[in-house]
Amino acid sequence: MDTESNYSGYSYYSGRSRGSHRHGERSRDRHKSRSKDSRSEKSVTINTPPAEPLLGDSAVRDEPVQDDNWGETTTAVTGTSEHSLSQEDIVRITKDLEDSVGLNCRRYFTLTLAVILGLLVFLTPLAFLVLPHLLWPEKLQTCGTACEGLFISVAFKLLILLLAIWALFFRPPRASLPRVFVFRALLAVLVLLFVISYWLFYGVRILDSQDENYQGIVQYAVSLVDALLFIHYLAIVLLELRQLQPCFSVCITRSTDGETRHYNLGQLSIQRAALAIVENYYRDFPIHNPALLSASKSRAAKHLAGLKVYNVDGPGNNAAAGLAHSQSRALIAAAARRRDSSHNELYYEEAEHDRRVRKRRARLVVAVEEAFTHIKRMQEEEQKKAPGDVMDPREAAQAIFPSMARALQKYLRTTRQQHCHSMESIQQHLAFCITNNMTPKAFLESYLTPGPTMQYSRDHWLARQWTLISEASVTSGLKDGTVFLLKCVDFSLVVTTKKIPYIQMSEEYIDPKSHKFVLRLQSETSV
Repeated sequence: MDTESNYSGYSYYSGRSRGSHRHGERSRDRHKSRSKDSRSEKSVTINTPPAEPLLGDSAVRDEPVQDDNWGETTTAVTGTSEHSLSQEDIVRITKDLEDSVGLNCRRYFTLTLAVILGLLVFLTPLAFLVLPHLLWPEKLQTCGTACEGLFISVAFKLLILLLAIWALFFRPPRASLPRVFVFRALLAVLVLLFVISYWLFYGVRILDSQDENYQGIVQYAVSLVDALLFIHYLAIVLLELRQLQPCFSVCITRSTDGETRHYNLGQLSIQRAALAIVENYYRDFPIHNPALLSASKSRAAKHLAGLKVYNVDGPGNNAAAGLAHSQSRALIAAAARRRDSSHNELYYEEAEHDRRVRKRRARLVVAVEEAFTHIKRMQEEEQKKAPGDVMDPREAAQAIFPSMARALQKYLRTTRQQHCHSMESIQQHLAFCITNNMTPKAFLESYLTPGPTMQYSRDHWLARQWTLISEASVTSGLKDGTVFLLKCVDFSLVVTTKKIPYIQMSEEYIDPKSHKFVLRLQSETSV
């Protein structure tokens, strides 16, 4: 069995018999038909126009970067990206849509329960004060000065409680968590039981007996409002203050490129820690670029695809399993022999890529500086014109964009960022820089240095759904050694938790007189 690197795939040649030759042709035909069926079975192609990408998706599909003569008369290229989805993917997308509808219903249901509970809390003290006047007004004693002062106390305490509840609970939701927030649910149950107990006592001791002491009834309502204020203070401690002190150090690693960040978190449940990690991810992690990962995969595929196996004895003389095993062993042996020269190929390939990036970056910097110099000349000329003839920043950006579009296109294709920036977003950023009198370096910073995910358009992060995978319950708190995953469509975040160690610090006293010294100078000096 021999291996060569000028061909790809498997071919079997046998010269012993015509029947074995026909058998080899039939096997190749069946192999081709199976490969075609595997590519076309249960698949559908969906064309989606993603907000006018500046370049096509050829760079994402590992096409070679075009040379410097490309696009002599081109200012901007728009296109559509093609994504192949299988039948299972369509079923999963449908299930995700159904889950999102269920999450919306659950969110509105939770909001409805919170509003009902809030109305019950606020209307209960007022009902305690109004019901005696409606049911037995002739038996009530007159309300004196102290009783009227309690009315003012109840009014201001209810106003303070209303503002405090609005500030703590009625905030726009940041995310939809898979499980209920345990502390918030416990507080809601506590408030509900507290109000029900007050109503039971009010019904038994005041409504049934028709108590005539109205001042006592008012004091009873004041005690309810005071207790509600204390419960709100407990909510602040459990929901806000408890998690402020850092207790755990979490390490977040992106599964595709190994990008890693470390954060300190307090006493949080796994699902709320996951929410904090996702928020920090959008702020601190550079945007996920799958095009940068395809180079190594294509290099490995090309390294193994250049091998061809020959069977000189014919396929009929060996068993199918033994033949496949021998072919795989031959491929592994050939790949091992070529491993010694693969690092040289990688070195020169990276050096050539760095050289191309530096060259196109220099061309882009020069083109942008010339365009901004032209803008300054235009501004000086427009100052001499009438006010009605002055060009706005949007028109100025559209006027100078073609002069830098070719260099920007080539640079984005070389660095594989063309899918992150659309022509419309570049023109808007250029108009923003012109409006605020920013320098060319400030304009180029968004393209020369990859930024966090939030820096790019909302299509890259807005409608992204995360899946939390954890062996422990997501409502349980973080512990030392807890590991969980935050899975997305393209990648996943692996989170490992370490407890911050207990730090013991001691003090050592140094006597100020212990480090004094005396400098003795001799009168004689050397000549």
